[in-house]
Amino acid sequence: MFNKLALYCRAGFEKEVAGEITDKAAQQGIFGFANLKENSGYVIFECYQAGEADRLAQALKFEQLIFVRQMLVVGDLLQNLSENDRISPILAQYAELNPRQSSDVFVETPDTNEAKELLTFCRKFTVPLRSALKKQGWLGKSENMQGSVSLHILFTRPGACYVGYAYNHNKSPFFMGIPRLKFPAEAPSRSTLKLEEAILTFIPQAEEKKRFNDTMVGVDLGACPGGWTYQLVKRGVFVYAVDHGKMAASLHETGRIEHCPEDGFKFQPPKRKQIDWLVCDMVEQPIRISKLIAKWLTNGWCRETIFNLKLPMKKRYQEVQLCLNFLEEELTKHGFWFKMQAKHLYHDREEITVHIAVMGQK
Repeated sequence: MFNKLALYCRAGFEKEVAGEITDKAAQQGIFGFANLKENSGYVIFECYQAGEADRLAQALKFEQLIFVRQMLVVGDLLQNLSENDRISPILAQYAELNPRQSSDVFVETPDTNEAKELLTFCRKFTVPLRSALKKQGWLGKSENMQGSVSLHILFTRPGACYVGYAYNHNKSPFFMGIPRLKFPAEAPSRSTLKLEEAILTFIPQAEEKKRFNDTMVGVDLGACPGGWTYQLVKRGVFVYAVDHGKMAASLHETGRIEHCPEDGFKFQPPKRKQIDWLVCDMVEQPIRISKLIAKWLTNGWCRETIFNLKLPMKKRYQEVQLCLNFLEEELTKHGFWFKMQAKHLYHDREEITVHIAVMGQK
């Protein structure tokens, strides 16, 4: 019964999710087919063999999925649910699973304008559903317990939902897979939320003060007006802001930036300065940005970087693979040990955000 994956994404990126999950599953020796509807905000991947969706939900590292916001194991779509009793069919499907290792329940929708009209209902429905699940002896476990799961109900339209679960150690911790960030009034542009979400996604909270502090120096290529620089300065980092355009006066007033009115592709860091962080959100061909980042890392100009790759209108998944493979090959060729992650963040649009940390060199 529970032999499908439900994968949340930004509406319009269903094909990328389908391509990604098909590739990743095949690497695990698991095969199936993706059901998708354009602009629906989710993809259903149905496995051919019993038990394989659960295996995938544990074997695929969620942090290594690029276009997927949340990953659930689900059963068949429940349809034509009665307004008088939606809970009984949901309990009946969960009874086949008997999820005694469950910690919480989330009633969600895809991230589309049509589906989000159901969110008020979802919030109200969560209360009686949680109570009914607890009566069955479910939802009693700690989310930190090994093998524990969260229960998720995905309403795709009124009266129709997928019933499923996600492993707590291998999922997004956020409702609908979306972090709720507030735009800081003093930030120079809304692009600041992209870097804030990237830091939240890629850097463990316990390590943030070690990785960003007032002993560190950063470079922001294509910095104007300073949305990304703001996030570094806020964390104490001194920033070389590289852009021919003007930087926000509020950033100059911090005393934590030096404006370098230069071309981001030609700029080189001061020779006596160890650059800890390179960030870049320039609008340019993704492979050109990838080559620029590779140059900085292989020359030893920086140790860690977060950057955006703007995606073409077609073959976006293939372009991402091309760029990430190029970066991996360049760093490996130069003998670096590194960690690389990429994510299509909530605050990204036609782009992905990549994080690379160099750990050492052979």
